[in-house]
Amino acid sequence: MAYVLVLLVVIIIALMIYNIIIYKRIQNFNNINQKITGLNVLQDFMNTIGEYSSVDEKIKKINDILIEKYDIKYSTIVMFDGAEYAVKASNVKEQHWEALRNLHNQEIFKDSISTATPKYITVNNENERLPYQTMEFGRARSAMFFPLYIDNVYIGYWIIESGEPHAFDKIDTTILEVVKENIIAVYKTISYQNTVENISRKDLFSNLNSAEYLYGQGKKIIDKYTTSTVCMFRITNLEKINEEYNRQTGNEVITELSNYISQSISSEYVFVRYMGPKFVIIFSGVNIEGVVEFVQDLKNNIENLKIEEVLMEDDEEEPRYASPKLNFVLTTYYKGTALENVTKKLEEYLDNADKNENDINNI
Repeated sequence: MAYVLVLLVVIIIALMIYNIIIYKRIQNFNNINQKITGLNVLQDFMNTIGEYSSVDEKIKKINDILIEKYDIKYSTIVMFDGAEYAVKASNVKEQHWEALRNLHNQEIFKDSISTATPKYITVNNENERLPYQTMEFGRARSAMFFPLYIDNVYIGYWIIESGEPHAFDKIDTTILEVVKENIIAVYKTISYQNTVENISRKDLFSNLNSAEYLYGQGKKIIDKYTTSTVCMFRITNLEKINEEYNRQTGNEVITELSNYISQSISSEYVFVRYMGPKFVIIFSGVNIEGVVEFVQDLKNNIENLKIEEVLMEDDEEEPRYASPKLNFVLTTYYKGTALENVTKKLEEYLDNADKNENDINNI
């Protein structure tokens, strides 16, 4: 009988040890699985940076990834632009966005923002509501609030919600902290693009977008295609026109030239005033061989324009006529590469070319 008891004790101890080993293996598996998920999410984030053109589209896609990969019921990203809070991405009905973009005013979250620490709130029964809910019952009964900071500068917050009470009681907050950091990292990466998109302006005389447009909305059009031809040209005699006639006549040259080209090219092509006497046309989806003849005709037609001198009010002389002279340079742009490096290379060529050069060059 004693032997049986000893045997049972040994079996029980062995089973306990076996269960502990299995538990540890499951935990290790879960940790590995979580790391793999985290890496996959990060990879999806990085892909989003390249695949989606506008900053708002990228943030929305990132939020969609979070909802799908982590099985989150509701996820909302709110950013502060220095003037106001705006919901940048959310799968919550828009009728609730006003409350979501004003969470910074809620006492329950103020300490979280000031200390840069997450805040978890929940209700205990179906009849309660979360403190920030003003016009809804039942949509969310648990929430985790994450303030977002870049280099100690507060930029907004991320909030996840569930329709179940105590839904996040046992959630691994370490993973969510990693996700939060990934959101911040991606937003930091695309913040330059956000700046570029917001500073693009229309030029007064050409009525064309400025160079910044190329790297924001313009790139959205260009990157529909694998390769495109980038064409930069310079009005080589613009300074001379300004001196021999007057600056108003030089401005009129810019206006007529820009109007002529705008009417001559497809809406899929991007045309901007790059800087001063330099302009850029990007022939989206067209190779250099398909552009050269068109550019040659364009150059000939523009240089044959006779633009009447703008006379001052007290000027009684007969008006003269100015004609622009153009120097072109072409190269190929490949989707996914740095467009700003391509335009910089073309600009350097034109700036270093002989001032009397009047040609079409491929580099």
